Amino acid sequence: MQSVAEKLRLSAISPGLVQSEIRAMTVECDRVGGVNLAQGVCDTEVPQPVAARAIEAIAQGLNIYTRLDGIAPLRQAIAEKLARHNGMTADPDGEILVTSGATAAFQAACMALFDPGDEVILFEPFYGYHLNTLSALRVNAATVPLAAPRWTMDLDALRAAITPRTRGIVVNSPSNPSGKVFSPAELEAIAALAIEHDLFVITDEIYEYFVFDGAKHISPATLPGMAERTISISGLSKTFSITGWRVGYVVADRRWLGAISYFHDLLYVCAPSPFQHAAAAGLMQLPDSFYSGLSTEYQAKRDMLCTALSDVGLTPSIPQGAYYVLADVTNLPGSTAREKARTLLRNTGVAAVAGTAFFASGRGENLIRFCFAKRDEDLQRACDQLRRL
Repeated sequence: MQSVAEKLRLSAISPGLVQSEIRAMTVECDRVGGVNLAQGVCDTEVPQPVAARAIEAIAQGLNIYTRLDGIAPLRQAIAEKLARHNGMTADPDGEILVTSGATAAFQAACMALFDPGDEVILFEPFYGYHLNTLSALRVNAATVPLAAPRWTMDLDALRAAITPRTRGIVVNSPSNPSGKVFSPAELEAIAALAIEHDLFVITDEIYEYFVFDGAKHISPATLPGMAERTISISGLSKTFSITGWRVGYVVADRRWLGAISYFHDLLYVCAPSPFQHAAAAGLMQLPDSFYSGLSTEYQAKRDMLCTALSDVGLTPSIPQGAYYVLADVTNLPGSTAREKARTLLRNTGVAAVAGTAFFASGRGENLIRFCFAKRDEDLQRACDQLRRL
């Protein structure tokens, strides 16, 4: 008979899933009163129509559970936005699910589509929550490295990573942490392999409006033969600077969306009701110039930070999109990226994230990720403090 002690234990995977290095550095930054360029909190201003509608919705009593798939005005607004900006056609009744952030969308999709022991391909550097979500579901992640400094894709390496157990490929474009925007040729190659091997493609497009130097965001679901096999994930958290409101969405063929919706309901019930109304207001009221303005605004922030990093010998890989920079920190004291990040925080008061949080074991030790989604005055303060080096 098993003893009580043997039964009172953590699950087999729990010891390997610890607090993310991103959150750990945020805690350290708060402790010393530094400037947090570690976490993608996006503490810039919320657009006025979005903030006003949230307050109004709360006052109107729109604070209860919504439908499983989200409120109708928001699903309709997302459908119109997809048609206008992404070239996608989606039925708001059956092909769009409002989720509690893009992270919840990814988890619900993986729970609905993959079984323990299945394999899913991630491009490296990867977003840690993608990897850990797969791990938590006992789905095996196969990593395909991208080549620095432009983070180009090796098609042969991708093809070699596909095995009989492979069920899907995750495409994060624009990417966290590298800022890579997958090119049309790269996306077409991924699509061809997905069709050839009958794979799902799960896309994380949360940074779709943050593209620089004339780069264009392409939704993989718009490529020939890809609509039925692509699970498109995005949201309003980054676009409207409302990361704490948790409003994301999934677009998928109705064959898959029902099951994804059930798992999302099981885990999260729904995205916060008043914030759904606020997101709908933003999508319906803000002009297209708002979205193009994001690229201009954040490219200036990118250039401000990259100049400061270059000035002190922390050579950045210039991102094409998103709002993160991976910088070479070989010259910083410390034997690991975690030590280097903590040295930087101690010496400058600027928090960043060890590159190893985004790579498989043994890689990323000389890289640190910085986030530039900050108010200009806070970003300037960070740049000034970095120049202490």
